[in-house]
Amino acid sequence: MSALRSLLALFACCVAPAHARQDPLNLIFTGDIMLADLPGKATARGLDPFREFAELLQAADAAVGNLECVVATGGKAVDKPWTFLADPKVMPVLAKHFDVVSLANNHTGDFGQAAFLEQLDLLDNNHLAYFGGGRDCARARTPRMLEIRGWRIALLGYNDFKPRDFEAGPTWPGVAWCVDEQVLADIRNARTQHKADLVIPVMHWGWESEPENDRQRALARRMIDAGADLVIGGHPHVTQGTEYYHGKLIVYSLGNFVFDGYDEGPERSGWLLRLRLDHHGLSAWDTVVAHMDDEGIPHLQRDTASPSGSRESNIIENRRALVDSPLARPPSPE
Repeated sequence: MSALRSLLALFACCVAPAHARQDPLNLIFTGDIMLADLPGKATARGLDPFREFAELLQAADAAVGNLECVVATGGKAVDKPWTFLADPKVMPVLAKHFDVVSLANNHTGDFGQAAFLEQLDLLDNNHLAYFGGGRDCARARTPRMLEIRGWRIALLGYNDFKPRDFEAGPTWPGVAWCVDEQVLADIRNARTQHKADLVIPVMHWGWESEPENDRQRALARRMIDAGADLVIGGHPHVTQGTEYYHGKLIVYSLGNFVFDGYDEGPERSGWLLRLRLDHHGLSAWDTVVAHMDDEGIPHLQRDTASPSGSRESNIIENRRALVDSPLARPPSPE
């Protein structure tokens, strides 16, 4: 009988629903990462720009950032005010700390399609996953599926800020452009076709150095209505608002994470977003403040309050993050 019970137990394990295997999950998202210019020079002389956040990034089941530059050996700069080209030597440092990067932004195409394709090869060779961009539009819009301890997580990325010339086409590489109905269809497909347990669109949108606008608010809510579990944004170079919509979290902009070129002000601060999830959904989240120095290198701000929340309350509060403790614990009061 004991052998039969063992066999039945093994069978039950094999046919158990996916949610029965889903242990709590910790995810981290950061804002814009720009590794050209002064951050690139600092990296070249041996400085790890992520060093103060290394333990936090390592503690996550997956760390996701927005790669706001081209990483390649060359190419020709396109005609636009700011273009960013990072040396491929930054790639191992980036891959050391991050599991996935979004390419859906307004700088990925700064040095043309050949440089973009070189960047894709560098990402592949350094085993760093990406989404929101690809060798054609179908692949750019395909979700990056992460499978972690029974979870199937779909990451989708879209650029909603000019130039649209960087958009991927049927036979050419580029980024996924934010066409609203396509975005909503992709969210639905992530659930139905890719069988995702968790669908997270990461948006590059809004106006620089301004709060979230009506366009962002309306689209974020439509994405949640279409099945997104939360919405995360970036691009404005400042942090923007956070809110719940139908119980789902929206973070409109995480701001900068590694970025130079700004005088002291809101552009020098960004958030690292920590998410704690279980089979009921988002159980707790907080933001950890990063402040960039003159070289664009982020420094951990342990005593600076920033938004956080938990399942027990529908209120978002500004609190100091417990950066040395698991996110599952309640945040410390002011």
